[in-house]
Amino acid sequence: MPDQAISTFHIDIGDGLILSIFVLFLGLYLNRKVKFLGDNYIPPAVTGGLICSFVLLLIREFANLEISFDLVLRDYLLLAFFSTVGLAAKFSTLKAGGIGLVILVIIAGVFLIVQDLAGIGVATALGVHPGFGLMGGSISLAGGHGTAIAWGAEAEAIGLIGANEIGVAFATFGLIAGGLIGGPLAGRLIAKRNLHGPEGRTTSIIDVPTESAESAGDLVNLLTAILVLAICIGLGDLVNRFLSEEGFVLPGFLTSMFVGIVIANLADIFRFRIHRYTIDKFGDVSLNIFLSMSLMSMQLWLLAEAAISIVIVMIVQVAIMYVFAVFVVFRAMGRDYDAAVITSGFVGLGLGATPVAIANMDSLTNRFGPSPKAFLIVPLVGAFFIDIMNAAIIRFALSVIGG
Repeated sequence: MPDQAISTFHIDIGDGLILSIFVLFLGLYLNRKVKFLGDNYIPPAVTGGLICSFVLLLIREFANLEISFDLVLRDYLLLAFFSTVGLAAKFSTLKAGGIGLVILVIIAGVFLIVQDLAGIGVATALGVHPGFGLMGGSISLAGGHGTAIAWGAEAEAIGLIGANEIGVAFATFGLIAGGLIGGPLAGRLIAKRNLHGPEGRTTSIIDVPTESAESAGDLVNLLTAILVLAICIGLGDLVNRFLSEEGFVLPGFLTSMFVGIVIANLADIFRFRIHRYTIDKFGDVSLNIFLSMSLMSMQLWLLAEAAISIVIVMIVQVAIMYVFAVFVVFRAMGRDYDAAVITSGFVGLGLGATPVAIANMDSLTNRFGPSPKAFLIVPLVGAFFIDIMNAAIIRFALSVIGG
């Protein structure tokens, strides 16, 4: 019997938002009910999102129906989340990151090179073009989907046909791996060394007085938060377009974060009050819905053709990350509670993306207490420094391979 044609059903922004929230509730429920998930700090968006994407795969295979999503809102949620990160970063607190930030930047630079060498080595051993190994290195893993798509086009220009699709596949597996192993790895470090953070929870760089939660739902605070976030996104887009015209390309979320940093520090100077607790809540919601949308919309069937090669490369990369995180990152960052949280974030950065790093750290701080140091330096490394270093390394590697 011939294969039936596959129909397409498109889910619009509103329905996609509704489904993503249901997916989050599913993840929260399963994390509470399934001991393994709760004990290993798996982000609820990862739990629910993977189940949803697998169900969509089954629907496509058995009902010949492919479901697609309008993801415009997801992209804005990413901008909103990084705006909240910027709004928490006051210059007066950068000293807290000081030497730790410098150390983590150096570590990240070394790891990018190790990751690319590993990918190229495995590709060579499998008898394929080393450029495909580079796609299974820092381009797709540390870089994420956006970087994979951007550099995949350049890789195809030097003859690596299908590099774009391979890059997206690696980025997808990396996103999953980063969310699945970051929390458990750091959780074992915390348990083994009996580490703990201070009481309470905050993802802010600056501690928020507990009484501020009482007015988080105040209309003025809510409207101010929405206005400030909208300004961060709008001005960030203007800055991004200006820099692009000048030939200096940055990811959109980075410019939104920088605008947030400027606004936060100007607000301090002019004594304009931005309600931190309200901003943090917007950040939590934005991050979790972003991850839920990203994971539930994954097209798992696109990964089938190169599955064996991808799995081999990913096994090697995950093993390297595990060893590097435990024996380099954790030790270099001080072997304390902050170091453990930073390590979970580094796993997210190196295998998935900055939002995965934040989700990993958020999962731990929910359980063990806040780590302002981790939430200061990891987003800075992931959102800025790692992209600059990665671009330079990728450009050099592609020039060598292409030459």
